[in-house]
Order: sequence, then C-alpha cells, then structure tokens
Amino acid sequence: MHIWRSTDEVPGDLGRTAVVIGNFDGVHLGHRHVLSRARELADEQGLTLVAVTFDPHPMAVLRPEHAPTMLTTLEHRAELLVAAGADAVLAVPFDREVADWSPEEFIVRVLVDALHAAVVVVGANFRFGNKAAGDVATLHESGATHDFVAEGIALDGGPQVWSSTYVRTCLAAGDVAGAAEALGAPYAVRGVVVRGDQRGRELGFPTANVPTNEKVTAAPADGVYAGWLRRLDTGETFPAAISVGTNPTFDGVRERRVESYVLDRTDLELYGVEVEVSFVERLRGMVAFESVEKLVEQMDDDVDRARELLGAVA
Repeated sequence: MHIWRSTDEVPGDLGRTAVVIGNFDGVHLGHRHVLSRARELADEQGLTLVAVTFDPHPMAVLRPEHAPTMLTTLEHRAELLVAAGADAVLAVPFDREVADWSPEEFIVRVLVDALHAAVVVVGANFRFGNKAAGDVATLHESGATHDFVAEGIALDGGPQVWSSTYVRTCLAAGDVAGAAEALGAPYAVRGVVVRGDQRGRELGFPTANVPTNEKVTAAPADGVYAGWLRRLDTGETFPAAISVGTNPTFDGVRERRVESYVLDRTDLELYGVEVEVSFVERLRGMVAFESVEKLVEQMDDDVDRARELLGAVA
C-alpha cells in the first residue's frame, strides 16, 4: 500500500492518474460509490487511481472546537481506501497555509503538478479551497485548461444519505447495526491491548482492554455488544462479547475502555498486541449491578446472546 504524506513524496514518474478527493472518514458506502466510479474510469484509461485525503481533518484546523471525532486513523483510512479500489493514497498535511490556498492553487499544486490528473471524481457536494470557494463546476472549468475531466457523483444512501456524520450519530446512540449498514461493514476501533485491573479474569471472563481517546477516535455508546476481535499481527479473528464504558459496578474506574472477552477462551495472551475490535450488535446498555453475583449472572447471559448472534459454537 502506497501512502504519501505530502506532495513531495509522490514519485516523479507517476504518470497520469485518476483522482478521488475527500476526507473519507470511515470510508462509508457513499465514499465507496465515488471510488467505484473512479476505479471504472481508471481501468478504462489505464490510469493509477489515487485517493486524496487530508490529515488532520480540516475542521481540526479551521474550527477545532467543532472538529469531529474521527471514525478511522489515517493508516486505517488508507487501508480501507485501498481495499475499496485505490492504488495509492495522498494525505495532504492540512494547516493554515493549505487552508488559504485558492481552488486554483489546490488544483495546480495537487492535481496537476503532483498527480498529473487525467480524471477527477468527487461527491456532488464536494467543496475545496479557501472559504470552500471551489466546487464541481470549478473542477470542470479548470479541467478544460489543465487537461483533465471532472465528474461529480450524486450522494448515495437510503432514506438517510450516507455520511460520516450519520455514522457518528448511530454510534452515539449505540446503533452499531445502523453504522454497519452505512459503512458496508461493522464499525471497528483499533488499539494496543493494555493491562487492566484484571477483574474480568477474576470473574472468569478475561478481557483484552483497549483504552479509548474520545477526542481522537469514536467509540459506540456505553454498553455491551457482540462482535469480533482480530489480531492485527497474525490476522486471527475471534468472536467476542465487548463492553464499552467505565465498569460502573466497581468504584474507582473512570477511564473509558473497550474490553473484549473472547468467547470461551481464557488462554490468550494479548498484552501489547494491536487489535481491531468490530461491533456487530448491541446487547444492552451499561448498568451498575447491586452485587458481583448479579454481574456474573448477566455476563453469562451476555456471552450466550453474543454466541448466538455470531454463530459461535461453544
């Protein structure tokens, strides 16, 4: 996978390209619709397909108090973009200088000089350049001068147009099934497993604990979910019951965590391993139990329901 973190890293001998542009956070079905059309055009004309994104999200620079919590890290986003058809990813480092570029300056610096674009495909609502002055019409007009064609793709979705904002709204409500529908796959968070308080192990449900940074990466609403845990080093995937929250039954735990109990496994050693935790279905909300015995009884039920939903055989 090629990921270029500035236009300076783009190979000088790249040749003509097809380009898609966007934030692409989550790489949802709307994004994939744009990528699919660009892939079609790239194959017809023998072009390299490059996905152009921005790091950090422009809102983190322009209006940091309104910056969205990201659904994916840059590395995960690039992986998803390539899986959806891109040959390479250019992550433009977004800062105040880039924010001040006029639409024409963006076109010349990125599309013409760096990527030698022959085709540019964007969503119909795409805006770019200083004060979002550029749009699909701007690309059409500039393409006539710079020898590329531009195409705007109508927004995709059901009753609700697919968007990263829609996915975040689903996650905030614990609606991971709705998020998965928009994404075309279960929503997933990634992180390195850390040593927790080991209460789960004491109760017979050892968990792989991944801290969450809500200012950086989104996580579903507090609750218990059925899903999957995948080791990113080996690719092994395990069915899991997943808790998101702060363990309200026990005092003193204030750090929000994603804790995954791999069904019917107590032998896994995952400390220090980077994992991906994906959410399939919400089982219940997070509650404080009056006793440890009541908690264990509920955890047994959670595991049974997760096993049934995931088709995991004990």
